[in-house]
Amino acid sequence: MANFAKPENALKRAEELINVGQKQDALQSLHDLITSKRYRAWQKPLEKIMFKYVELCVDLRKGRFAKDGLIQYRIICQQVNVSSLEEVIKHFMHLSTEKAEQARTQAQALEEALDVDDLEADKRPEDLMLSYVSGEKGKDRSDREVVTPWFKFLWETYRTVLEILRNNSKLEALYAMTAHRAFQFCKQYKRTTEFRRLCEIIRNHLANLNKYRDQRDRPDLSAPESLQLYLDTRFEQLKIATELELWQEAFRSVEDIHGLMCMVKKTPKASLMVVYYAKLTEIFWISASHLNHAYAWFKLFTLQKSFNKNLSQKDLQLIASSVILAALSVAPYDQTRATSHLELENEKERNLRMANLIGFNLEPRIDRGDVLSRSALLSELVSKGVLSCATQEVKDLYHLLEHEFVPLDLAIKMQPLLTKISKFGGKLSSASSVPEVQLSQYVPALEKLGTLRLLHQVSQVYQIMKIECLSQMIPFYDFSVVEKIYVDAVKHNFVAMKVDHMKGVMLFGNLGLESDGLRDHLTHLAESLNKARSMMYPPVKGESKLVEILPSLADTVDKEHKRLLARKSIIEKRKEEQERQLLEMEREEESKRLKQQKITEVAEQKRLAEEAEQRRNQRIRKEIEEKEIDEAQKLLDETRKKKKGKKHILDGGKVTKQSLMDLALSEQLRERQEMEKKLLKLGKTMDYLERAKREESAPLIEAAYQQRLVEEQLLHEREQTLEVELSQQRHEGDLKEKNRLSRMMDNKTIFQERVLHRRHEEYERRRAEREEQISQLIWARKQERDAKRKKIFFVRSEEERLRKLREEEEARKREEAERKRKEDAERKAKLDAIAEKQRQRERELEEKERLRKEALLVRPAEIPKPAEPRTEPASAPPAVAPAPGKYVPRHLRQRGAEALGQAPDDRPPPSSDRWRSGSDERRPAFSGGVPKWSSSRGPTR
Repeated sequence: MANFAKPENALKRAEELINVGQKQDALQSLHDLITSKRYRAWQKPLEKIMFKYVELCVDLRKGRFAKDGLIQYRIICQQVNVSSLEEVIKHFMHLSTEKAEQARTQAQALEEALDVDDLEADKRPEDLMLSYVSGEKGKDRSDREVVTPWFKFLWETYRTVLEILRNNSKLEALYAMTAHRAFQFCKQYKRTTEFRRLCEIIRNHLANLNKYRDQRDRPDLSAPESLQLYLDTRFEQLKIATELELWQEAFRSVEDIHGLMCMVKKTPKASLMVVYYAKLTEIFWISASHLNHAYAWFKLFTLQKSFNKNLSQKDLQLIASSVILAALSVAPYDQTRATSHLELENEKERNLRMANLIGFNLEPRIDRGDVLSRSALLSELVSKGVLSCATQEVKDLYHLLEHEFVPLDLAIKMQPLLTKISKFGGKLSSASSVPEVQLSQYVPALEKLGTLRLLHQVSQVYQIMKIECLSQMIPFYDFSVVEKIYVDAVKHNFVAMKVDHMKGVMLFGNLGLESDGLRDHLTHLAESLNKARSMMYPPVKGESKLVEILPSLADTVDKEHKRLLARKSIIEKRKEEQERQLLEMEREEESKRLKQQKITEVAEQKRLAEEAEQRRNQRIRKEIEEKEIDEAQKLLDETRKKKKGKKHILDGGKVTKQSLMDLALSEQLRERQEMEKKLLKLGKTMDYLERAKREESAPLIEAAYQQRLVEEQLLHEREQTLEVELSQQRHEGDLKEKNRLSRMMDNKTIFQERVLHRRHEEYERRRAEREEQISQLIWARKQERDAKRKKIFFVRSEEERLRKLREEEEARKREEAERKRKEDAERKAKLDAIAEKQRQRERELEEKERLRKEALLVRPAEIPKPAEPRTEPASAPPAVAPAPGKYVPRHLRQRGAEALGQAPDDRPPPSSDRWRSGSDERRPAFSGGVPKWSSSRGPTR
């Protein structure tokens, strides 16, 4: 952290770092300076440092740095120069907004730019690959990469500024302006999530403002300016919420406005209240709360009629029609189906809450029942004259639905009225808060109401009716829709009816599932079953029950004794509990008495305060009356002075305010009448005088006119003669001048020819130079074009040569790979053949070994037979002539050798036995008593 003797040095150091491209270091140095405890006294250079600091924060998108710096700067200049903080914050928001707009403009320019190499191709290959991989369009990518970071920073800027200014009474206007700009940001870019967060932030700020009342710079909501700013912010929030169709947030905004009014106990201006009720009508209509919608329209009509002086008769008629139709659109039965006490209490609390929102009832009475109702609203509309202001079609529809009883023709009479009403509506000329009214939105609800009225009236007249007849009477809906409507009405006990689809009729009257005859059917069934059971299983009758009772009598007495003891203890406990309850009741009564006493004292204080307020109001009213009487007396005195001596009859009697006002008004009226009579008489006199003057002056005017004609004729002739003489003199002078100048014509012609010849030569010279330049330029461009073509030809030839070399190299590589593949295949085939031969050889060896083993297993049974006489001594016995490669035991070999007269061969047989091949390789062979290692090896498997 660098220490600077003066803040100006830090600013210079930051500018030097910015010039060399080290903005982050410059920002860090300024941040260290601002957060340092050394510079806690406000100075003018600190303002310049803050301007540079916020510029760096915006360029680098460092929102946290900006927030820390602004908080420290607020601490520095809060009590000294708060306007400097305001300027810095305005500059900060301006830079953020400008950067966001530049980013959006840049993104649009990127989309609109023609950045392709081939004009016939729609997109570049890399763009197509990027779109397939990322799954998003070019605009989405550009917005995500360019626009979104700056919009996030702008949103963070608004949040930072609101957080810094939330408890600053000196910058309330800036706080309101920031909130309005944040609302416009959410509206312009359709940022619904950010709008909800913004509303929650402002709501929390107001809650904290009321919670912590001991803050030093806390805004005072009782001040008219502060209250107006907060109300304007909430009304702007309400407008943006309805424009974004965030109806839940709009309702919460309405509750915020109502809570603010309850907090300060003051009703806002009529223009704001018109906006309030206009938005309430939209919210209640979207939420299908038709009764509250109608009450909001009624309040809006009352305000418009009372305070909007520019309201035309047509607009007033249209608004009144909307009020009547909104009230008629309310269902004629209660749609709440609350069964439990808790649900009923919740519904009552909800109705009371809606009534407070609509009527600003700040002190509601909890003991009343339904706060709002359809019948009460209609009667109030009629009594207040709203119905008389509506159109004739709306009046006819009201009387048809509410007063007339025509069950067969109700829907037929309604249809043309609804058709006319649906065409009414449009933009209002003077009511700016209600820009447009469309009566067609009430037509579906009125059709449903007409259907309900028709069903109710028909149920009072008929007991049974065909479905076809009822469908013809209701042209609005199909019977399936009518069926849904009447099911809902039956559910809410509005009508009593039932449909028999098998017979195709509708039944009217009390047709509940549980009639008088079927109400106790379960009781009768239980009694009948009990009688049948007693008949099927009768009770057993014994001779005497005493034998059964005696064995258990002792136990019964013991149990009864224990029961009595337990009863006694229970009675004592009950007495103790009763005494305890009595004590508690006495305590509660005492506490209630104390509370009632406190309530009485509070009520007495409140009554005394109200009486004092009433006395003060009476005193003020009396002073106002006295002042009005004085003014009327002055007016009467002025009137008497004008009369000059004419005394009035009230001079000796009792003078009252009303008598003085009436007298003054009568005097003014009489004076006005007398003045009008005088003016009429004076007008007639003036007319007579004017007519007489014109009759006398007519011949004189004619004579003057004839004399004027003669004088003007003589004047014209004299001026004509003078003009002719002057023309002749000018002509003679011109002839003399011409003769004098005619001797210079030759010199003039020579000079003219010389000038033209020189200009022609100059033109020819310049034209030749121009043609030479053009020819040289054409030759140079031709040479350049030829060189470019040669270069292109050389490049293309080189590319073709390289391409052919690549193709030859690839063909050679393919041939080499094919040759290697064939060699590998041949080598593999040879190896497979060798392996097959090896396997064949092994199979043959295994077969021979198997045969040898079989021979060895069979031959020992044949050995005892060589004692038989031999017929052919020349033939070798099988025992001494073993097959080659077979194992023969040593004693058999000796016998065979002795029989043949040969020396026994002690050499071991070839190690072809697979069981001994491994051990024979290392076993020493004895030949002539000398051991030696055999060098022979058996065949490998």
